[in-house]
Amino acid sequence: MLNKIAVKAIFPITLAVTGFVILGSLLLYSFNKNDLISDTIRHEVGLADTIVKSTRYAMLKFDREMLQNTIGDIGALDGVEHVRIFNKKGIVMFSSDPGEIEQAVDKQAAGCNGCHSGAEPATRLGTMDQARRFTNGQGSEVLAITTPIYNEPSCIAAGCHRPVDESEILGTLDIGLSTAQLQNSLSQLRMRLIVFCLMVLFLTVGGVCALLQRNVLLPVRNLATFAESMAAGKVDLKAPEGIEEIDTIVAVLRNQVDQLQQMRAEQENSDKVLKN
Repeated sequence: MLNKIAVKAIFPITLAVTGFVILGSLLLYSFNKNDLISDTIRHEVGLADTIVKSTRYAMLKFDREMLQNTIGDIGALDGVEHVRIFNKKGIVMFSSDPGEIEQAVDKQAAGCNGCHSGAEPATRLGTMDQARRFTNGQGSEVLAITTPIYNEPSCIAAGCHRPVDESEILGTLDIGLSTAQLQNSLSQLRMRLIVFCLMVLFLTVGGVCALLQRNVLLPVRNLATFAESMAAGKVDLKAPEGIEEIDTIVAVLRNQVDQLQQMRAEQENSDKVLKN
């Protein structure tokens, strides 16, 4: 069975096409996944910057009630896991969870160690460095963004903070968003790639097998039948034709059969002469 030309011709092609399609799909999924995650992070960083700017007026007016209500309203939105503002000492000043207010956070915890890993806290982070992913207590994956709140001349004018050259950062906004939508998009991408793989494999492997069967395997099978018939003495059988290589083999077979018949006839004539 394994020595059949059909197995030897189709199996390697099927294996090569399947491997290529699967490898290509995995690479495509990986690239799209990274692009989706990067786009989501950039979107959430923009959202965090928008929140910082939208709370700026309440900060300048030192309106703690308005600021807390704004943070609470944002935290109540669908998909928002938490919103909190730390001061530069790591104390939660405002939070969507009132129980966190006045609580201190560990500066070596995820989301803090990006700036506090060195001797001097970093004041600038790249867009991707502002993001972290973790699983919350309910088992849901969260994508959190940490955005510094920078000091500016208007903050000094309000009389609440020291000059910019003495204190560049006033605090940090931390917002965590559910990754359910991202996971749903990745799940849809995986399903579409699986369907795409199956379609490509079906069409490619099926098409190649059909062409091999029609153009190679069937003519070779007919040639084998023709050769067996010639060996059995059935020289009037119609030979397969249409392929140059097979036509050459048929011509060689016919020539050999003619030579054998001629030699046999000469031998029979010689035998008759000897008997007479």
